[in-house]
Amino acid sequence: MTTDASGATARVIVADDQTVVREGIVMLLGLLPGIEVIGAAGDGEEAVKLVGELSPDVVLMDLRMPRCDGVEATRRIRSEYPGTQVVVLTTFADDESLFPALKAGARGYLTKDAGGDEIVRAVHSVLSGDAGLSPQIQRRLLERLSQPEPPTLPASPPDGLTARETEVLGLIAEGLTNQEIARRLHVSTATVKTHINNLFAKTSIKDRAQAVRYAYTHGLAQPPGRTAP
Repeated sequence: MTTDASGATARVIVADDQTVVREGIVMLLGLLPGIEVIGAAGDGEEAVKLVGELSPDVVLMDLRMPRCDGVEATRRIRSEYPGTQVVVLTTFADDESLFPALKAGARGYLTKDAGGDEIVRAVHSVLSGDAGLSPQIQRRLLERLSQPEPPTLPASPPDGLTARETEVLGLIAEGLTNQEIARRLHVSTATVKTHINNLFAKTSIKDRAQAVRYAYTHGLAQPPGRTAP
């Protein structure tokens, strides 16, 4: 049997709110070498509780779950039980899912189309102190790191805008379409439209031309030909 660097089989908890998916993952893991499933949770709250009771080596964590989502559960597990590593196993690979999970302490991130061998590698990679990232996620991180730094934004965005809404507003001021903004931020066009609707409502902006003027007036973007001081 394949084991981790210490020679022990990895003891794993699976957290996913969809029963069929959770049971399928447990069944798959039961067939893989070097993995022992010791528990399964239907939400983040239950996952944190099971970690406290069973002290697993790794939690395979879904992100979108009721009561306590995967990001918050990851943050709590890494804070309260630092001996347990977290590998995200989710349908979502957008920036708004990926980066909060990594910042919360996840050492691995896979999408649910990952094969059994990839899951085994990720689990044993995090137990060895490495990152357990799928090739797709590694590319996303490299793309993000290679992007130019966004302009410095005010410490407190006006009119209650969130950081993401402020970022979208700045990209509108650059002349980007919704589709181009979605590609830049690695989110869906529907998500961009939601941010735009929210920021328009908060600022009483009625169209993109007003949005551009608002961004320039509040220092959220630089007019063409002007550089930041």
